[in-house]
Formats: sequence, C-alpha cells, structure tokens
Amino acid sequence: MRSIWKGSIGFGLVNIPVKLYSGVQNSNLDLDMLDERDHAKIRFLRVNENTQKEVPYDKIVRGYFLKDRYIILDKHDFEEAAPEKTKIIELENFVDIKDISPIYYETSYYTEPEKQGRKAYALLLKALEKSGKAGVARFVLRNSENLCVIHPLHNVIVVTKIRFDQEIRSLSDITTVDDINITKKEMDVGLALIKQYSAKFDLSSFKDDYSDELLKIIKAKAKGKRATVKKIKPQKASSDDLYDQLMQSLTTKKGA
Repeated sequence: MRSIWKGSIGFGLVNIPVKLYSGVQNSNLDLDMLDERDHAKIRFLRVNENTQKEVPYDKIVRGYFLKDRYIILDKHDFEEAAPEKTKIIELENFVDIKDISPIYYETSYYTEPEKQGRKAYALLLKALEKSGKAGVARFVLRNSENLCVIHPLHNVIVVTKIRFDQEIRSLSDITTVDDINITKKEMDVGLALIKQYSAKFDLSSFKDDYSDELLKIIKAKAKGKRATVKKIKPQKASSDDLYDQLMQSLTTKKGA
C-alpha cells in the first residue's frame, strides 16, 4: 500500500507522527465505457467551454463564483484557511463510539507510526482499547477539512471520516409512522422474529455476489456462451394481516 497522507496525531502535548493508508477498496468490477460501434475507449476531456479546446491539467485552477465573477484560489489560500490542520490530526475530545450514528460514517484509513513515534502510538492505541473510547478530531485532506473518529482495530489506530452535522439532511420532509398503533401480540411476534434471525456479526459471511455473478457472465460470454438471467420470485405471505405474516415468517426457515 502507498500512504496518502503524512502528518501527526495530536494527543495533548504529544505529537505522534503517522502515515495514512486507505483502509477500504472497491469490490465493483472495473468496466470501461466504449463506443458501441467499434469498442474504442471513451475519453473524458477537460474542455474550455468557450474555445472547445482541451485544457492541460497544469492550467486548471479552482474558483468560487461570487456575485458576478469567479474568485480564483491557489494552494496558498487553501493552506491559509486552516494552516494548523494541514499536517496534524488534533484530538479534540473522546466519546463513546456507540453514540455516533452510522449515518455519519464515510470512509476509513489505517495509520502507521513513524519510527520516532512508535511508543506514543502504542500508548494511545492501548489507552483507547482500555477506556473503550474513541477520539474525535479534525484534519485537512485534499484541500478540505474533515471530521473524523480515531479508534482501535486489530492493534492498529484507524481514522474514520465522519460527516459534519450540516451535511445531514433534515427529517422534516420524511413521513413518519408515529400515528401507527402496534398491538402487543404484533410486537411480541416481531421481537421473536428478530431473535430468531439474530447472529453474531461476521463481515466475512457477506460477499459481493453481484460482482461475482457478473464476472461469471463475462467469462461465459468470452467463450461464446449466452448468459442465463436468474429469475427470483419474492416470497409472499398467504395473508394480508400483519400478525399472520409475522407468524408465517417465524415458521419459515431462513434461507429455505
């Protein structure tokens, strides 16, 4: 793996020099866009909308449209916006990770300590494990400020980006079910159904079946074979009554 960021984790007055590595990868198949007529690759060009000519990458700048014109920003401007955060992940407080809603999570990065910071890194890692807490911090990555949670995983400190509060849309336009009455017997069977399907979470038991099946189809087509489209019939309850549906679900074996 190649590091994507170098800096430090600020733990009080202790700076822990680290490298960041992407902790996730895409499981989707890498499909190219082609011209249907001759299967030539489609190129995406950065084109000047006035001249219709391609713009070299080193001539592209970033700007913000303000009132009637663009204000152009350079590297210095981005660094000036948060100079103290460009090379440090500053721990601001510690929280119970269970208090952070899953809707906030984005992506995760592994950290690796530089040689001179290994002892401080080990201390922070073991302190997080023993306390059961996670650190909340901010840092700058690719010219944007990110909020993150710092937590231990398999003897490594992980930095997981989370969304800012203003990035979460309001629920005010969503129709809720506050006015729906659930009877006690319906609730009892619903809880029993959850218990029947409960299991210890094992991520390795969940596979990207779609990509696997798509790859099988690709290999079959490469041999001149026709792809077989699976027809899946959804299971239906024999009654429209919620309680009856729940009871039928209890007596139907999962995966049957």
